[in-house]
Amino acid sequence: MTHDVAVQITGLHKHYGSLHAVDGLDLTIQRGETFALLGPNGAGKSTTIEILEGFRHRTSGAVSVLGVDPDHADLSWKPRLGIVAQSTAESDTATVRELLTLVRGLYPDPRDVDEVIASVGLQKKASTRSSRLSGGQRRRLDVALGVIGRPELLFLDEPTTGFDPEARREFWELVRSLQDGGTTIILTTHYLDEAAELADRVGIITGGRLVDVGAVDAIGGRDARRPIVRWRDAAGERRTVVTDTPAAVVAELSTHANGEPRDLEVIRPSLEDIYLAMIGAESKDAA
Repeated sequence: MTHDVAVQITGLHKHYGSLHAVDGLDLTIQRGETFALLGPNGAGKSTTIEILEGFRHRTSGAVSVLGVDPDHADLSWKPRLGIVAQSTAESDTATVRELLTLVRGLYPDPRDVDEVIASVGLQKKASTRSSRLSGGQRRRLDVALGVIGRPELLFLDEPTTGFDPEARREFWELVRSLQDGGTTIILTTHYLDEAAELADRVGIITGGRLVDVGAVDAIGGRDARRPIVRWRDAAGERRTVVTDTPAAVVAELSTHANGEPRDLEVIRPSLEDIYLAMIGAESKDAA
């Protein structure tokens, strides 16, 4: 493992009896990279992440996180990680500022408390007890607690659950500031637009195996990204053509239709389209 590699996984397996939750996973994540691990519920995402975080022991395989095997990590390794888990923070009588101040003291090079409060949009709730926060506000507090220690590697597990659209956009700006500072980020999310917006690369996992890994604009291969032209013909039937030359198709349709074809649209498949197609194909293969 080189200094440029944040996470190295080779032949990772996690078995529960006959159930293979993770089944031979290989993955390399570079330092400073934002990597999104995508997959349906039960695909093996959470198990993989928990192994990387040191919360779950693997059955076999090799794992290195920031140059350390999580199964044998000491206390000097843990502060280098930031973790925003799926569950929200426990209700507490301490205020938002008090909790962050307390946790800040556990790290060698923490961020400023007020800076973090502002970055997650809790300025007006800084003096509010966490027990009095709404679900979405507690989720923002989770994120604040995860980044207060200025981690080298940050795990974000469904981080914007409960956020309204404006809060999600503000959170994305926080993630970008962490990216600019060189933080390595591993993101799991069911919001595919979020993965497309934030990730450098994505990996799609199902059945405990990675079915594809690549840059956001390359995942799935060239064929999966061919433009789609849709319209209604003279009889009102919906027509679809997948083509590398959508402009030529539209020009030909316009000529034959003597103007704009009905309900014409040209679509380039999004990350969500490609993800759903790949997961659907894997499900059929498994069946």
